[in-house]
Amino acid sequence: MDKRSSISCAAAPEEHINAIVRRADTRQWWLWCSAMLVTLLAMAGIASFALTDFLSQFASFHSFFLDDMVRGLMGLVVLFNVYVVYEQVQINRIRNQVAEEFYKLAFLDPLTGLFNRRYIEQWLTNELARSQRHGSTLTVVLFDLDAFKQVNDGYGHSAGDRVLQEFAERLRKATRGADLAGRYGGDEFLAVLPECTSKGVQPILQRLDDLRAEAFGEKLPFYYSAGWTEYVPGESIEALLKRADQALYPNKRDSRRALVSSPTINLRSARLSRMEP
Repeated sequence: MDKRSSISCAAAPEEHINAIVRRADTRQWWLWCSAMLVTLLAMAGIASFALTDFLSQFASFHSFFLDDMVRGLMGLVVLFNVYVVYEQVQINRIRNQVAEEFYKLAFLDPLTGLFNRRYIEQWLTNELARSQRHGSTLTVVLFDLDAFKQVNDGYGHSAGDRVLQEFAERLRKATRGADLAGRYGGDEFLAVLPECTSKGVQPILQRLDDLRAEAFGEKLPFYYSAGWTEYVPGESIEALLKRADQALYPNKRDSRRALVSSPTINLRSARLSRMEP
């Protein structure tokens, strides 16, 4: 992906949000214009009552005209109130949509829909504090897709995107509701497992077998390496993630060696490792 396309991809969410904001501003402008118009009409109707003395000489006409005017003003006020309620509901809906878009832009990875690195680190900080406070267990698992560069080079970036999306979806389904799964960067993913020891990692890994992504009408198999470790009370996020990365690194190194000896990318099952605290 060249620089221009990456810039346009980054700008797309901002343009979408700006369009939503402009739509809300337009509705707000029409609401204010309608309020001013109704106010002017009401003032004109009230001022017309000053003509009572002038129209009193035409008693029957005056009575008919006055009754119609009162009914018309009341109907106008009722209709305007209904319109105001409707517009406020629509404006609130648009504002909620803007808030949701800002949330996605700030905390979600646009390609995979998983949480991004910023949110992961913020959430992990809170989980470490909770684990430290209550003495509960916490495990982090770092995933790295094998031969991902070869997928991009051999099949194109669209196939690489499909691999990332498929792994993200499988990882989301493999983790529990209390867990957090996110894209940590590039082809790296991180799962944070509260109230979980290293033994609880195996069921997640078993659900990540037989990974395949749709590419050019074919099911492209792909694989990953994983390293995990348990939180040691008092350590920092950096130290915890460094130990998980140290558990992952030997597997990635072995994976690269295996790939050198074969021209294919679907060579092996996931390589797994645990780093002891």
